[in-house]
Amino acid sequence: MKSAVIVFPASNCDRDIAVALEKITGTKPHMVWHGDSDLPQVDFIALPGGFSYGDYLRSGAMAARSPIVAEVMRRASAGVSVFGICNGFQVLTEAGLLPGALMRNAGLKFICRDVKLRVENAGTRFTNAYAQDQIITLPVAHHDGNYFADEGTLKALEDNGQVVFRYVDENGEASETGNPNGSQHNIAGIINANGNVLGMMPHPERLIEAELGGSDGRALFDSVLNALESA
Repeated sequence: MKSAVIVFPASNCDRDIAVALEKITGTKPHMVWHGDSDLPQVDFIALPGGFSYGDYLRSGAMAARSPIVAEVMRRASAGVSVFGICNGFQVLTEAGLLPGALMRNAGLKFICRDVKLRVENAGTRFTNAYAQDQIITLPVAHHDGNYFADEGTLKALEDNGQVVFRYVDENGEASETGNPNGSQHNIAGIINANGNVLGMMPHPERLIEAELGGSDGRALFDSVLNALESA
């Protein structure tokens, strides 16, 4: 699989996703600077976590206007897999590639800990290596992860199976206690209507092998490989 990682000023997780992609695919990703206007031919584009442009204006707002994002949008329209993690999720919403917005956490504090998620749709190119309703553990590290959308958008996301990951508690229930940031409907990750753009706040790239404390994130990347092989 050929991949690219977009690097913005103040990205701090670009190396994390690059290491994960090389380990899982056996090929180093292209590291593409935000000021570039072209991308190599790749199968997978990752927008990493961090604090692009210092989170000025709104998290991801300035990064979404970077020259390279216009090309990411063109590739997404052509069906290339695009994955935004944490700040990358924020960039995708600001660019209009995903609906809704990421607001300040309900508790107004930065959150850095493991959370439990339920796989809500195991039929996507990003989740086919998971089981439907599987409970997984991934870390979060964000200050602006509170997913918000209007009621019509939320209904469409739910009805179309576009909610891919949901925060849950120890019992696997989408309860208030299992929601770390106040996200509506406990939403942790969503996909676009075409199924090729995924955004999520938790960091699967940080848990891809036992030596890191768990491997629940690896199946996401295995899923993309599966989808490419079966295409």
